[in-house]
Amino acid sequence: MLAVRLPEELERRLDHLAKSTGRTKTFYVQEAIERHTEDMEDLYSSLAVLEDIKTGKEELLDDREMWDDLDD
Repeated sequence: MLAVRLPEELERRLDHLAKSTGRTKTFYVQEAIERHTEDMEDLYSSLAVLEDIKTGKEELLDDREMWDDLDD
C-alpha cells in the first residue's frame, strides 16, 4: 500500500477525470505510475548502454555491419 499526497489542483483534475470517465482515481494513478516507471526504466537502461559504449564495453555497428549481421 502506498499513500500519496497530491497538490490540490492535481487532485481536482484527477477527480474530474475519474468522474467524467467512470473510472477510479486509483486507476489513473496506477496507469500514470506504470507509464512513468516504464519511461524511467528505458531511460536508465539507455544511459547504462551509453556508458558501456563510452568505456568500450559495448561497440557500435555502422549501418552496413548491421544489415550484414541481419542477413547471416
